[in-house]
Amino acid sequence: MTTRAVLAGAAGQLAARGVPTPEVDAEWLLAHVLGVSRSALQIQNGIAPAATARFEALVARRAQREPLAYVLGEWGFRRLNLKVDRRVLVPRPETEVLVERALALLRGIEQPRVLDVGVGSGAIALSIALEHAGARVTGVDVSPGALQLARENAARSGLPVELREGGVEVAAEGWDLVVSNPPYVAADELASLEPEVRDWEPRIAVVGEGLHEELARAAHTRWLALEVGDRQAPAVAAALTKLGYREVRITEDLAGRDRIVEGTR
Repeated sequence: MTTRAVLAGAAGQLAARGVPTPEVDAEWLLAHVLGVSRSALQIQNGIAPAATARFEALVARRAQREPLAYVLGEWGFRRLNLKVDRRVLVPRPETEVLVERALALLRGIEQPRVLDVGVGSGAIALSIALEHAGARVTGVDVSPGALQLARENAARSGLPVELREGGVEVAAEGWDLVVSNPPYVAADELASLEPEVRDWEPRIAVVGEGLHEELARAAHTRWLALEVGDRQAPAVAAALTKLGYREVRITEDLAGRDRIVEGTR
């Protein structure tokens, strides 16, 4: 079969199962199988039967609404290419904005002590370590599986990040910056989420309430930067102000939604 026909068939299968971007996802999967870029698919003359079989197996997984990143087994985040699977959240563009704000807050501090609470895949911690050469970064998580994957990504990147089991309590140890993308979806909202999140991503990393304020209360830090859910920013900002944080600021994500809340004390 021609490359175009294979892609068209896969896209139709994905569209029938409600995948939001069926053509793009089909291209990502085929490029992954062939070991080429998506643009290189345009000059691909044909696909060997063995490659077609591997491709069809991946398409079948995506048709079950398994996140594309899990099917590929890796995902790009800023300057990193991270291993990802069901142990962790898929790194998202919104969180890249959190890293951007974290780096801005650290500007001018030569060797800041940074804590990432809920390190997951290591996306935030490793990005800060990569983009701020002097930062001494620690990542903690209550999930042993997430920590194992973060360690794999740290070894893969060669970045010197300390990773250990822990949660909010570690924020009290004293830091220049505490950064976190905590669970912020209410339990009664879970059913309304896309299947990729609702059925596949780890519930412990998705569902949680009150964790922003809990972390803000516990943190002994110069700066605090938090990712928040839709329409949560004003309440989180008010909580930080009530707890004595100053210079409280809300930053929008790339889609124009209030996404990051930060403050100092």
